[in-house]
Amino acid sequence: MKKTFKITVLEGLHARPSTLLVTTVSSFKSDVTITYKDRSANLKSIMGVMSLAISLGSVIEISAEGADAQQLMDKVTKVIISQGIGEEC
Repeated sequence: MKKTFKITVLEGLHARPSTLLVTTVSSFKSDVTITYKDRSANLKSIMGVMSLAISLGSVIEISAEGADAQQLMDKVTKVIISQGIGEEC
């Protein structure tokens, strides 16, 4: 399962939105990956997400695999949109 988002938060995925995303997905059992410019990181790793240096206007892909992947994607989509981090493409 995959979804694509455009980052709309002015500072990009800096510490606060990255922490929010990592916290959101950490309780799920599914594997979840964030991909930006052909580089990927585990979305459950704050250091991995920060290392991608995702800026305003970037398009990212989030993919999840596992028993609760649908619930994870629903939750992360809700957080990204409701917290003004990005919009679904």
